[in-house]
Amino acid sequence: MDRDAFIAGLPELPAGCILSEEAELRPYECDGLSAYRRLPWLVLLPETVEQVRDILRYCHRQGVAVVARGAGTGLSGGALPLDNGVLLSLAKFNAILDIDVDNRLARVQPGVRNLAITEAVAEHGLYYAPDPSSQIACSIGGNVAENAGGVHCLKYGLTVHNIAELKLVTIDGELLSVGCRALDSPGYDLLALLTGSEGLLGVIVEVTVRLLPVPEQAQVVLAAFDAVETAGQAVAAVISQGILPAGLELMDRLAVRAAEDFVHAGYPLDADAILLCELDGERHEVEIQIERVSKLLQEAGAREVRRARDPAERARFWAGRKAAFPAVGRLSPDYYCMDGTIPRKHLGKVLATIANWSEEYGLPVANVFHAGDGNLHPLILYDANKPGELERTEEFGARILELCIAVGGTITGEHGVGMEKINQMCMQFNEAELQQFHAIKQAFDPDGLLNPGKAIPTLARCAEFGRMHVHGGELPFPELERF
Repeated sequence: MDRDAFIAGLPELPAGCILSEEAELRPYECDGLSAYRRLPWLVLLPETVEQVRDILRYCHRQGVAVVARGAGTGLSGGALPLDNGVLLSLAKFNAILDIDVDNRLARVQPGVRNLAITEAVAEHGLYYAPDPSSQIACSIGGNVAENAGGVHCLKYGLTVHNIAELKLVTIDGELLSVGCRALDSPGYDLLALLTGSEGLLGVIVEVTVRLLPVPEQAQVVLAAFDAVETAGQAVAAVISQGILPAGLELMDRLAVRAAEDFVHAGYPLDADAILLCELDGERHEVEIQIERVSKLLQEAGAREVRRARDPAERARFWAGRKAAFPAVGRLSPDYYCMDGTIPRKHLGKVLATIANWSEEYGLPVANVFHAGDGNLHPLILYDANKPGELERTEEFGARILELCIAVGGTITGEHGVGMEKINQMCMQFNEAELQQFHAIKQAFDPDGLLNPGKAIPTLARCAEFGRMHVHGGELPFPELERF
């Protein structure tokens, strides 16, 4: 369709809400996965729910596809634009609409930053638990779309566990309300279905989040190890004793050194890996658990166990972890952030296999991840300016994802599928399962206009990819036979 004719027929929008010049479009060419770029056909920035409804109705009538975008911090290419469709930015939906202290709820627009919710309710002794490393910038609407987690998701859950209600607009302009402010709602659990649906089913225009009281005490222990594999095994040792930390994070030597140079968190630079283990709750309970965890970590092989001396040091420990991604970015022209989840018992062998592959490909890997729930984030360092290096990096990353499936895990923990992992979806799910996913998509978006080509592969794509479904089957990795 001719773009000028399409713009002429658009519902009325305020000045500056329609972007069509190349210089205006360029900032929207990718999300946080900058390896994939595409100049959008048109960017629209509505300011009201009614404008969103009018835009979607118009796009539906014209048969024009729509990609919804939050803050653009996603790491799987989920907000990669179309060169023949509309990029619908929710950036102007940035208001906190209501704070219900008595019921511990906050009603917010999708463009509100994750951290802004906690900042707004701090005076009431409350906070919003999911805390992605990008929480200073990422939006709550994007968190819902990708079912984001964070360093405290082990105890407090992902986004899906911390929201009560969603309002969204379908492709034909219908406004739906899903979930409720009570502890449960009747009927199918559409709230869980829509959380993590990556913009394939509707455009989120409002989110009601659950708030928690700030714990009486929070304490963090740093444990240093001489081997990443030993640190991985220590994670299982802690969890197996029935202890549920608020956060349990692992960083390897490369990540530790990068974070220390960037933030000066006080990390031991001679360690091959460190674990950060945080306990929170009532003061007496935390003191008892800190002693137990410290002893368990020493028994599991930690050569140093150090407790944060005060809140300022605790904050520095976490600042280093949350700054690990940008810190690693200083080591290489580019890096490729993977996201897969495995059973905790396999942490040691999977990390060892990734290290072997790193040598095979000649590409350094920095490991930073939510160790408590087995959510891996290997950062593969590469230089896109070197011919063939991006392709080698993508091949390496694909093998890591397939390894996660092979040991009984999944290809994503919190970053979504987007464009990055769509081929591995063919291995994660069988044909019947993929057909059911397409049936759900058809029920919400029969013409396939919302974020097409993302998250759920077509059966034809899987046939072209040529990889068989392996979940629950034989491990296709000889490297694992020795474990």
